[in-house]
Amino acid sequence: MATPHNSAEKGQIAKTVLMPGDPQRAKFIAESFLENVELVNDVRGIGGYTGTFKGKPVTVMASGMGIPSIGIYSYELFKFYDVENIIRIGSAGSYVEDFHIYDLVLADSAYSESSFAKTQCGYEEDVTYPSEELNQVIKETAEELGIEIREGRVHSSDVFYRESSDYQKTVVGEKKCVAVEMESFGLFSNAKVLGKRAACILTISDSFVTHEETTHEERRLRFVKMMEVALNTAAKLAD
Repeated sequence: MATPHNSAEKGQIAKTVLMPGDPQRAKFIAESFLENVELVNDVRGIGGYTGTFKGKPVTVMASGMGIPSIGIYSYELFKFYDVENIIRIGSAGSYVEDFHIYDLVLADSAYSESSFAKTQCGYEEDVTYPSEELNQVIKETAEELGIEIREGRVHSSDVFYRESSDYQKTVVGEKKCVAVEMESFGLFSNAKVLGKRAACILTISDSFVTHEETTHEERRLRFVKMMEVALNTAAKLAD
C-alpha cells in the first residue's frame, strides 16, 4: 500500500520511526547502527530504511525541510502505515548563551508563526506539544546512557533567511524559545490530530549568540549522541 510520497508496503515500516530532516543523515544512521537494513522508500530521494537495533525493529526516514514537508510524511506514516511513535532528530540554532554546539535539546513545546495547524485541523494556538510519555522515555534513556539532554521550547520557523532580527524579541523574550528549527510544530500537530506520539531531539549546530557553527559534514556524521538516545528509545518502545 503505497502513497504518493512513500513506496513502502504496509508492514515494511516499524511502529517507531526516527526522522532526521536530511536524507543523507537517514542513510548514515541506517548504515552505521541498524542490522538487516532494507531500503523501503526512495520516492523523491527521501530515503526510508527499516532494520533492527538491539534486535528491535526501527525505521529511519528523512522528513525533508520545513513544516509542510514533515507534515506530509508524518501524516502518512501515522495514518496509513500504523506508525505509533515518530522521534524527530534534527539540528537547531541556539538562541541562548548556555546552549552550545553539540548540546542536546529535547523539545517540551514548539512555537511557530505557521498557519499549518489552523489550516490542517482548526487549531488556533501558536504552540504545539510533544507526547509527555514519549519525552519521559527519552529522558530516562539519556540518563541511562550518561548523555546530558535538556528540555526547552523550540521555535519552528517557516523562514530560514529573514531580513530583520526583530523577531527574536518575541521568539526569545516573550515565547521563551531556546533554539530554532523548522519542523516540530507540524509534527506535534499531526500526532495530536491522529492520536499518536511524537517527540523531537535536537543537536545544536550553530549559535546566534556565540556564532559557533558546524559544517554540513559534521552535522551528518557527528550528531551521534542524539542518534544513540533515539535508537535506544526506539528499542525500548518495541519491548
